[in-house]
Amino acid sequence: MRFSIWPSTTQPWDKLFDAASHAAKTGWDGLWVADHFMPAAAPADGPLLECWSVLAGLATSVPGLRLGSLVTGNTYRHPAVLANMAATVDHLSGGRLVLGIGAGWQENEHRAYGIEYSDMPGRLARLDEACAVLRGLLTTQRANFDGRYYHLVDAPMEPKPLQDRLPLLIGGAGEKVTLRIAAKWADEWNTWGTPEVIAAKGAVLGRHCEKLGRDPGTIARSAQVIVTLDGAGAPISRMPSVEVSSAEMQDMLGRYERAGVDEFILPDWNLGTGAARRDLMDRFLTEVAAPFRR
Repeated sequence: MRFSIWPSTTQPWDKLFDAASHAAKTGWDGLWVADHFMPAAAPADGPLLECWSVLAGLATSVPGLRLGSLVTGNTYRHPAVLANMAATVDHLSGGRLVLGIGAGWQENEHRAYGIEYSDMPGRLARLDEACAVLRGLLTTQRANFDGRYYHLVDAPMEPKPLQDRLPLLIGGAGEKVTLRIAAKWADEWNTWGTPEVIAAKGAVLGRHCEKLGRDPGTIARSAQVIVTLDGAGAPISRMPSVEVSSAEMQDMLGRYERAGVDEFILPDWNLGTGAARRDLMDRFLTEVAAPFRR
């Protein structure tokens, strides 16, 4: 199992960079960045660093880690623009990028910035088409696509990513549509939740794969919860959270592993900053994750 850190973009760059550089120095596998422009809850004018600018900065300043968006809101950028951005960041990182994408859900951002916010079926239909656009531009010399929402006409995109196949991660857990889109397009799938949630959703993903004639084993799986470890940190009420001892967290990781999870992602949102956060990161990696690392 891989272990990655998810630093909040509400913190200043120097504090985010501290978490990222410490993760790289101490053997973490990856780092993920959320894609939002403003907090979801009031007051909505708190600071947030922009996802892809952060990824570009980390790509050139932090070695070794896989870097990814968790997840890019499809509605915020035309997928052809996003494909060019992703290819560039893959070059800046030396081939370490994972392109995570989802339908987009945070309504207040759309309303504030005048970005179209359709209903859920409309956003999911756009996500499905966007995946086709992304894959076409990332892999073919000239891409053509004639969808309801997006259109490409003999479209070039150079340079291609350094990776032979830039991993496309689909984030979400909707059983009827989102997981079908993941079965169709994803190299990796991510959602929040306990091992039991991941096992149940993973079984649905497997059924979608069966209908599409795809081996579900070709889709890597990752998951995350907010972790309060031995009383260090605090739960976040609006997010899936656990308050556990090191031994209990090890047991939970075993259940994640049996549920097919390849990567556990630890958000730093409740871990503080500076030396306190670095200590918790070290404890998690050495006291909890060590038996599961590969």
